[in-house]
This record gives sequence, structure tokens and C-alpha cells, in this order.
Amino acid sequence: MNPNLKCLAEATAVALLLMVSAASAHEGMWMPGQTAEVGEAMRADGLQIDPAQLLRLDADPLNAIVSLGGCSASFVSPQGLVVTNYHCVFGSIQYHSNDGQDYITDGFLAKSLGEELPAAPGSRIEVIEDVRDVTADMLEGVSDELNGFDRYERLDRNRKALTAACEEQPNRRCNVESYYGGASYYLEQKLEIQDVRLVYAPALGLGSFGGETDNWMWPRHTGDFGFYRAYVAPDGSSRPYARDNVPYRPKSWLPIAREGVEEGDFVMVAGFPGATDRFLTADEVQFNFAHHEPLLHHLFSDYATQINRATAGNREAQIRYASILRNVQNVEKKLAGDLAGADAIGLDARKTTDEKAYRDWIADDPARQARYGAAIRELDAVVAENSRSSLKSLRESVLERAKILSSARTLYRWAKEHEKPDEERESGFQDRDLNETVDRLTRIERSYLPDIDRKLFEAALDEYRRLDAEDRDTAFETALDQIGFDRLYADTKLADTATRLGWLEKPATAFEASDDPFIKLAIALYPGDIAADRTAKDRAGRGLTARATYMEGLRAYRQAIGRPVYPDANGSLRITWGKVTGRTRDGQVWTPFTTAEGLLAKHTGRGEFNVPDAAIAAIRAKDYGPYVAPVLGTLPVNFMSTVDITGGNSGSATLNGRGEFVGLAFDGTLEGAISDWAFDTDRTRAIHVDSRFMLWTMDKIDGASRLLKEMGVRPASRS
Repeated sequence: MNPNLKCLAEATAVALLLMVSAASAHEGMWMPGQTAEVGEAMRADGLQIDPAQLLRLDADPLNAIVSLGGCSASFVSPQGLVVTNYHCVFGSIQYHSNDGQDYITDGFLAKSLGEELPAAPGSRIEVIEDVRDVTADMLEGVSDELNGFDRYERLDRNRKALTAACEEQPNRRCNVESYYGGASYYLEQKLEIQDVRLVYAPALGLGSFGGETDNWMWPRHTGDFGFYRAYVAPDGSSRPYARDNVPYRPKSWLPIAREGVEEGDFVMVAGFPGATDRFLTADEVQFNFAHHEPLLHHLFSDYATQINRATAGNREAQIRYASILRNVQNVEKKLAGDLAGADAIGLDARKTTDEKAYRDWIADDPARQARYGAAIRELDAVVAENSRSSLKSLRESVLERAKILSSARTLYRWAKEHEKPDEERESGFQDRDLNETVDRLTRIERSYLPDIDRKLFEAALDEYRRLDAEDRDTAFETALDQIGFDRLYADTKLADTATRLGWLEKPATAFEASDDPFIKLAIALYPGDIAADRTAKDRAGRGLTARATYMEGLRAYRQAIGRPVYPDANGSLRITWGKVTGRTRDGQVWTPFTTAEGLLAKHTGRGEFNVPDAAIAAIRAKDYGPYVAPVLGTLPVNFMSTVDITGGNSGSATLNGRGEFVGLAFDGTLEGAISDWAFDTDRTRAIHVDSRFMLWTMDKIDGASRLLKEMGVRPASRS
């Protein structure tokens, strides 16, 4: 190529990429420590508080933001009241429901502190206290001379040592997360509050209005909010549920905005987004959408069908499996959005083009070739190995649908790991994991029925047996054939919670002498589990160093061309912002707000579209009190924004430019689901429940005046 033409082509490519960067101004889930990089852009969009305030975890608003472990939430009162999404408290609603006391359908409101119910076992409120760079400590002793397995083990030992040192402080939960593919590591320190109580959730006809039909859709009319409260011992220390525990007093809580948002307003979300995959290689993306996600979607779709079929006509069974089904259906629909979105935006071609530009940039400079070339070749090799193993792992994972088998595997692994010193045990099986394990094993009692479990296990085995014979576990299949399904469920004692928990205290020899059929299956599966773990660790260890170097080069490249450089979401605290904005799409105009009248228009009185009578009457009477949006002239329900979010952001506080609470993020659109893989300015939209609808529901429909006053909101006079 003519050198001048080559320079012109490079300049054009850079200019185009800079245009993409400018168009994607709201892209990125930023670490609080990166606020200095984006603070001026936030100011330009409407942030009114000092961006430096967002660097501080010891000041509002960030020290009011908490994690529920899978969902986000925030303090909204000085008495430890926590607001999050309805679907984030749904597990606790389901746990306390039965055929004679159906909080799922009717909702729940504690009239006093004494009526607040213990949340489902395992519920935690984690208050972020510190985030610090521990990259040097994590990489101590890690060298190119180590093979993949030893490299993984060294990193794991370093992680455990850092975590153990942090957790020497009482009531702290600490974890080390990798950023930029392992190029850097940060430790998050959180105060772990163990006594969590269910305070309030609206009826299903508001909290989950539209159900799965409207999930990931717009227009949306869902009051997806609920409340927990954090409790501690009288001396302020964290401890499990006790009758004399008292409400936790947070250092700060979010003020409720006196005025809601309007179209074009700045909004900011702070929370704990789970995972994105925007920086994977083109080969990984191609394999995911050609093979991995299609199989995963098939598995989840079939699982939802099997649960519905197994529980049909049995209300108690439907309540027991409601939380599982909700999660399965949500993932199934999200995967469908991924697959459609990848085609719609030409993801394969986009990733291939981006990848080629990056690799050409490396190839153009001998120093860059020397620094990054070998690592990229190594990563490509590991990616190919990962692809070959991942489909097998997916089919094997369906065995976990059998709750008692899953428990037996956990219990036996716990016994085997406890033959080692604590620091040498696998993560998840250390002393620090005991309470979480107990809670997980206890929770089964409200999400298990033997006849349903058997049907789901039989269906899972049909899927498992689609594996080639050499990929199936012969010892497991032999043991299952010898036991038979009738004995499997008739003879096991693990369905009893006390018996199940009692096995945590027994040695591996007791398991090996046991006649319990599920324990026999767990023992049969164990050697294969260990062999698979070792192979996966070797592959991960080789991939970690290669990916870290790959990401180091990618960051240098993107900085050189002016594109955003932020880490993929990994469950850690992030800040993101955007504008209240609708969207146009092929013959449709999505306005940024939905209203109470739209809610009523969708009401059918059946299934997912069954609004409570009190809400119907109030809407028909236009009894909206002070919660009307002046520009709309009516009560807003949900609004849409350009904020960049993903799973884990559910329940995240939505704040205005002054840092005041204006709603909760709870969903995205199906067209924008692909943003987990590639941010798309036109398609990416977040959906929020408007604080005005929340307050109206609390005030006019459910009579939650006690909570409103606690939040600093003066209830309106009831009509």
C-alpha cells in the first residue's frame, strides 16, 4: 500500500473510532476510583454534586449503596431500611408463603418492627467500606516458569491469604476480584449484616405486573420494588437473627427527591453489576453465539417447560418452585435477546473488525510484537480448549437440578476438603463459607418436593445422556442403575433439613460407609469432579497470564485511539450515568415514561395482568395526590434511560444530579440485551421504576405511612 494512503487509512480509522467514542458517551460501568477520568463528562451531562464526592466510600451517596449478593440496594432511612427490587426480595416472599398464606399474590407489609419477618436463609446486606489495589500482592510468586495449574494455585493461595487477613476484622466479608482479565486486582471489604428482615413488598399484580410476558419489554408498567431492613446486636455488631437485635444505623442514607425526573434529565446508577463480556476475543464471541448460548437457551427453555409441567394444578408446588422458575425464565428470555441482538448489530463482523485493528496495531511495531505477540498466541490456544470443554460442562451441569443430589455433592466435597488445613481448601469450602453453606442447604426445604424433584431429575438425565458415552461418568451411571429411582427417593434421609445439616459435621469415612442412595451417587461423581477441576485449573492458569497481557495491550491500543477503557463488570461497585431518553425503532416511538392509565389499559384481571382492586379504583378516580408528574399530568410508573447496566444492577438506586433518590433500575430491553457483549448507543436502554409510583403505591394503595415517614416523606391525605 502507498505509505500516504496507509497513513490516510489509519487516520480515517482513528477518526471513526473517536466518533464512536463520542457517540457512546454513556458507555461504561466505572469503578469509583475512575471518577476523576469521567467526572467532567458527568458534569456536562448534568451532575450537580462534586465528582470528587464519588471517589469516597465513606461519604454519601456511595456509602448508602449496598449489595445483597446478586442484587443491589440502598439505605433510605436512618433505621437501616433498605430499598431494592421486588424480584430481589421475591425469594423471601416465596420462602414465607404457602397455599394458606400467599404473600406472593397478596403482598406483605409489616405494620411494626416486631412484624418484620426474617428474610430467606442466606440473605445478607453488605455495606461497602473499602476498595484497594492488591495487584502486587496477588502476583507475588507468579512467574513464567510456573505451569498453568501451579500458576492458578499460586494466585488462589495469594487470594485466600489476602481475604483471610482482611476478615480478621470481625463481621467483615472480603473478596479479591480481577480486572482487565487479571492485569490488576482489587480487594473489596464489606461489613456483612447477617440479620435481614422482610419489611414490605406490594402485591404480585403491581410488583410483577406483566410477569414474563412484559419482562425485557417496553412499554413497561411494573412496580418492581420492595424493602428489607438491616438488624444488628444492641452493641452494633453483626450477628444472625435474634429477637433482641435492633435496626442498624447506617452512616448515610439516600434522600428521596421532592421532584421526579423529566425527559432529558441526568440520572446516575450506583450498584454491583454482575458480568459483562465486552473484551473477549473475536473467536470467543463467535463460538458463544454459534454454539454455547444456543445450547444454554435450549437447556433453560426446556427446564422452564419441565417446571411448569411438573407443578401444573398444584398451588403448593407452584409456590415452592416460583423463585426457581422466575430465574430460569428471566435467563431464557435474556439469552433469546442476546442471540437476536448479535445478528441485529452484526456482532461477529464488529468483533472481527475491532480485533483485526488491534492485532494490526501490534504487528505494526516490533516492540509491541515482542511484548504482546506470544501472549496472544497462547490465549488463542486456551480459548480453543475452553470452547471444546464448555459444551460438555453445560450438559453435565443439568444434574444440579436435582436438589438432594446437589446437596449430597456439596456435603461430600465439604468432608473431603476438611481433611486439609483451611488455607488449602477449595474456595467455597473453607471455614468462612460455613454459614453460607448452611443457609444454602436450609433454603432447600422451601424449594423442594420429592415428586417434583424426581421429574426434573429424570428430565435432566435425558439431557445428560446426550453426551457421547466417553464424556459421561460411568461410575455415576452404574451407581444410578444399581440404586434405581424408586429407592433413590424412598430411602434417602437428606430431604430432612436437620439430617442434611448434620452431615456437615461428619468425616468422609462416614459418607463412604453410608447407605443413603444420594450420598452413593455423590461419591461416584467425586473422582470425575476432581479430575475436571484440575484440568480446568491448568487451563485457567495458562489463560490468566495470557489474557492479562492481551488486555494490557488492548488498553494501550484503546487509549491511543481515544476509546473508553473501563473493566468488564465483575460484581464490584460501579457507577454509570445517562439521560432519561426514549427510543425510536422501525415504525415505533418509545416515549421515556409509562403512566398509570397505561397500567390500567393492560389490566385483564387474569394471570400476569391482574391489578389489585384498590389500585384500579385509585387510578380510575385519578387519586394520585402529590405524585403526579407535572409535564405528564398524571402518575408515572416506569421510565427509560441510556444508563449502561447489566444483571446485578437490579435494585440499584437511580439518582438525580443532586444525588437524590428518583427510582430503581430493574430491567433493560430485549433489543439492548446484547450490550453485555457490545455496547450499542441506539439499542441500550435501562428501565427504572419511578419513585413517584413507589410512593403512591405505599401511600394510596398499601397504607405504608410508617415507612414513608421513616424515609422523610410526608404521606398524602388518603381520599
